Amino acid sequence: MRLRHLLAAATCFALPLAAQGQPITGPYVSLAGGFNILNPVNGTLQGRVQNLSIPPGHFNDRFQFRPGYAGTVGAGYGFGNGFRVELDGDYNRNSVHADDYRFIGLISLNGRFTDHGAAERYGAMVNVLYDIPVGLPVFPYVGAGAGYQWVKLNRDITQFPGFLVGRTQGSFAYDIIAGVSYPLPMLPQLAITAEYRFTMLTASQNYSTNLPIFFRGASSFKEHLGQQSSDTFTVGLRYQIFAPPMMAPAVTPAPAPVAAAPAPVPAKTYLVFFDWNQSSLTPRATQIIAQAAVDSHRTAITTIDVSGYTDTSGTPSYNQGLSMRRAQSVAAQLVADGVPAAEIETFAYGETHLLVPTGPGVREPQNRRVEIVLQ
Repeated sequence: MRLRHLLAAATCFALPLAAQGQPITGPYVSLAGGFNILNPVNGTLQGRVQNLSIPPGHFNDRFQFRPGYAGTVGAGYGFGNGFRVELDGDYNRNSVHADDYRFIGLISLNGRFTDHGAAERYGAMVNVLYDIPVGLPVFPYVGAGAGYQWVKLNRDITQFPGFLVGRTQGSFAYDIIAGVSYPLPMLPQLAITAEYRFTMLTASQNYSTNLPIFFRGASSFKEHLGQQSSDTFTVGLRYQIFAPPMMAPAVTPAPAPVAAAPAPVPAKTYLVFFDWNQSSLTPRATQIIAQAAVDSHRTAITTIDVSGYTDTSGTPSYNQGLSMRRAQSVAAQLVADGVPAAEIETFAYGETHLLVPTGPGVREPQNRRVEIVLQ
């Protein structure tokens, strides 16, 4: 009983896998969420603070960010051969953790500012992906794409409130993707996805400062940040809008039934009787021979056997000749009735093969005969 239940469960699970075993064909939508790691960003501050000029490269800092949250929503199209094209919208937010700085001037300073604020990034990417067939109910995939991202950075230093207020800037970006999807057995249109995405912005960022009041007299004070990159990890759902066609397991076609050989037509036998010691045909014998000739035309006949016999009166040698004459008389009449002579074979058996067993020298009418057999 347990084995029967296991086989039934395996069958229920295997049938949906027939649909899962094929790449996405047609449109689909996706939704995912997870966390984002915004890598540290190097920057340099330049401008004037009162009468002090800070040339490029004299004040360098490195922004540190806490892991934040991320989300993507997408729409794509699968071509049925493993390749897909997808348009994604994404949003990421990471709070600012600290700013490690180094100042080179009359004196050198190294330290860390405690920062508040956040970096927000959002935009759209066009990606080309490929599902790798590995013969399993899961599909690894890889991809890459390009698009445009906007970054908004707000920063406030605890030691100098209002030191930096950022603004939103845009940049072209590219990404590299690796993931895996698992179509749900009972709903193969819906798949769970787990994905890693590396995103790099191609342009650097420039932010103006909002200096505190005790830096009165400063002007053209700007923060120049390098390129941003991030690592995003998400888990989501992907829904194929149109149900994939079910792929039935391969079945070896049954061999075509071999046509049975037609059953052999049973042989038809006609008996023609003769008077004692005679080989001439009686009127009744002529009627029987005519009927045999007609029947031979209606049926697929290959041969007509005409066999002559006698009773036991007379000598065996005489009876042998008499049986042949009787057979020849019948064969001649068959030919006269339209039967080709090539289809007729004549035999003489004399007083052997008696229809009615008798002793020697007995005149038995049933034994004085010719048998016509249609083969």
